[in-house]
Amino acid sequence: MQVSDTVSAELIAGMKQAMRRLAASVVVVSARDGDTRYAMAASACTSLSMEPPSLVLCVNKTASIFPILDHGKDFCINVLSGAHEAISAACSGGVKGEARFETGDWRNDPDTNTPFLGDAQASLICAVDDIHHYGTHGIFVGRVKRVHLHGDVYPLIYIDGKYSSIVDMAKAIA
Repeated sequence: MQVSDTVSAELIAGMKQAMRRLAASVVVVSARDGDTRYAMAASACTSLSMEPPSLVLCVNKTASIFPILDHGKDFCINVLSGAHEAISAACSGGVKGEARFETGDWRNDPDTNTPFLGDAQASLICAVDDIHHYGTHGIFVGRVKRVHLHGDVYPLIYIDGKYSSIVDMAKAIA
């Protein structure tokens, strides 16, 4: 299937506004190619299957990490906590390259050497199992090889163009 070149600006604007209403946990995707580490913040990540343990990650083709994933390098999904807003901000475009790793407790997985955030709520080390290209993005199926867990469940949430947390959302409802 190919994406149409005649998508209206109105439909695109409506889609963007609709997605602002979809709350998502914020993750930082990290990977390594030789001595070079890559990281980017993302919210387009979800579980796929428990047998085999796997997840789906969507990455814009313009992201610096895209060619690394597209070549099948192992990657890590770091599920951020409410205390990791600065890490997400560093990995969202304002900071480039290795400087993204100056914020946070970054470590290397002992088996794959994939960088992961030591105090992330969860860090899932994945092997690229399948790749699909669609429109502006690549869709990567990651087969989970290892899971690191830390702390309580307190995800950093992205909704309506800003960060939030479960606590913030509960206060807004009350």
